[in-house]
Amino acid sequence: MIPGDFIPKPTKKKLFILGFLGIGSLAGATLAVGLVVLVISAWLGLPLNVFGFNEGPTQPIAFPHTTHVQDIGLDCTFCHRNVTEGQAASIPAVGLCMTCHTTIGHDKPEVEKLLSFHKAGRPIDWVRVHRVPDHVRFVHEPHIRHFSEKNNVNPSGTCQLCHGDVGSMTKVSQVKPLKMGDCIDCHRDNDAPSDCSTCHY
Repeated sequence: MIPGDFIPKPTKKKLFILGFLGIGSLAGATLAVGLVVLVISAWLGLPLNVFGFNEGPTQPIAFPHTTHVQDIGLDCTFCHRNVTEGQAASIPAVGLCMTCHTTIGHDKPEVEKLLSFHKAGRPIDWVRVHRVPDHVRFVHEPHIRHFSEKNNVNPSGTCQLCHGDVGSMTKVSQVKPLKMGDCIDCHRDNDAPSDCSTCHY
């Protein structure tokens, strides 16, 4: 007689409970690993580019930067007009878009959306992509002026330092964490002020 013959076979109920516990444990371990990755990413200030988490938000109109920058040759400042003069880069109003799209692009679905916003007199509620902490005062104008003059490049070349090559993006995403370390390193490398009151209120 083989000793194994005395081991009782598990019942269906026990098998179900063991299977349920196994699946639950696997799901819990997967969730824990995901949370650890998110926490480490946030702590290090790195954009999480896994499973599409950093692909950028879906906008009310899928604005093709590739078409406007690469194909047509528009400069960033054509649409983001306040960037060389003020704190915010500013997002173009529907009226600015209509300076061109009154006559062109009516066969494209996204331009049709633009026309419907214009006809209704409604603004486009663009979803913000780039963000710095709320307690940071970031003013675009001196950055654009300083780096454009220092490196002898147009403002668009300066924009890429923080925003990446937006002109080649079909969907805009934040490519740099824009945390304090980035700013301090850049200020020190470019002989810019790095005392606390420069950026903090």
